[in-house]
Amino acid sequence: MTIRILLIDDHTLFRSGIRALLQRQPDFAVVDEAADGVEGLKRAKQHRPDVVLLDLNMPGLSGLETLALLAQDLPDTAVLILTVSEEAEELASALRGGARGYLLKNIEADFLASAIRRAASGEPVISDGMTAKLVAQFRAPAQPSAPPSPSAENGARLTVREREIVRGLTRGESNKQIARDLGVAESTVKIHVQNILKKLNLASRVQVAVFAVEHGLTA
Repeated sequence: MTIRILLIDDHTLFRSGIRALLQRQPDFAVVDEAADGVEGLKRAKQHRPDVVLLDLNMPGLSGLETLALLAQDLPDTAVLILTVSEEAEELASALRGGARGYLLKNIEADFLASAIRRAASGEPVISDGMTAKLVAQFRAPAQPSAPPSPSAENGARLTVREREIVRGLTRGESNKQIARDLGVAESTVKIHVQNILKKLNLASRVQVAVFAVEHGLTA
């Protein structure tokens, strides 16, 4: 299967370099590229790619704003943030906004290719070193007097099996891997994932992983 990719980045030389790298992969097709969020949204709606590589820091429409619109208009497209920013807050905001993954621009070409394939298959992907920052971001002490949020209450409604699957999602495992670990059918895991998304009022597996870290469902 050919994975169709759209590049959105305001640096022409960077786009050219990434395009050249990706075109070496026999299962990749770079369908188009754009220098800003507005043009990127237009090209995304036109081509409906499998994966979008999106920069965060762009003039005009920011990467996070572009991400929100992509998630709304093209929910089946996997958006991978490709950025120089190592800020935990931007990582968390991107994942909350529906990004399938968060990659730093200093990654190796082989890692990028692998990340694109994993994202296209539904798996979340985060650059090495950023996972620890994500966990630290959500381990900040909570206010003891704060009432539980609706999302936290929804998390309490998860069954034991659903919590096991949530832990698998947090580890970045595919449905097939989770099914093998739990000794159940892959189709069963898929149904559980859909139920988890509904109960938590979330839109993606990545958002479930973020929620799990934030609410202590990883252990």
